[in-house]
Amino acid sequence: MGIDAGSATTKAVLVKDGSIIKSIRSTEFDFVSAAEKAYEDVLGIAGIGREEVDHVYSTGYGRNSIRFAEKAISEITAHAKGVHHLYPEVEGIIDIGGQDCKVIAVSNGKVTDFLMNDKCAAGTGKFMEYTARALEVPLDELAGMALASGSPAGISSMCTVFAESEVISLRAKGYSKEDIAAGLVESIARRVAVMTRQIGLKTNVAFVGGVAKNVAIKAALEKELGISLNVPPEPQVTGALGAALYGID
Repeated sequence: MGIDAGSATTKAVLVKDGSIIKSIRSTEFDFVSAAEKAYEDVLGIAGIGREEVDHVYSTGYGRNSIRFAEKAISEITAHAKGVHHLYPEVEGIIDIGGQDCKVIAVSNGKVTDFLMNDKCAAGTGKFMEYTARALEVPLDELAGMALASGSPAGISSMCTVFAESEVISLRAKGYSKEDIAAGLVESIARRVAVMTRQIGLKTNVAFVGGVAKNVAIKAALEKELGISLNVPPEPQVTGALGAALYGID
């Protein structure tokens, strides 16, 4: 079992007889409670008890809070392991989560270099959440709106607080919600692309994390980088999967 205690969501993955069983829950305030619930979710789906689980490894922001885990590993190494399992030829990973953004260079599932933006929420899921609120639209509608834009608005600020103010200013100037949404998406893609180029990633790149579910962000990143990104069917669980695979090893 691997448990990824993230800032926004907690993921649990059980690897059993080659199959992957998963659960994703909101972390809310309590890392431990979220981890316990995700763990029980997966056990219930698998139809097994705790005594049947050989190893429990934790990763993510709250990894050291999960006391029932026998070992905690960094989310960077966990993502590298999980992504390599899904895409053995991958050379790089872009991971955009709720509170941070990581760009990781890998070789054979091992981390060779990485950059991490964890000092502010710029370009993360929280950034998108705040700007969607400024647009007065549900977060899950942001991608469709951005893709419907004919002329993206220019967003100059990547600070979450200032970007929210800039969105309100653009609305006052008469820009459509679609064009503002597209501008926000493009600004995130530009910022992440800079990190990606700094690491030197050019081909075989996977895009994971909750933000990887946003098809507009994926399209903008692919355009900015000039490559096609590999997005797993469930991009949020690669860290938990990697933790489980370390337990197997």
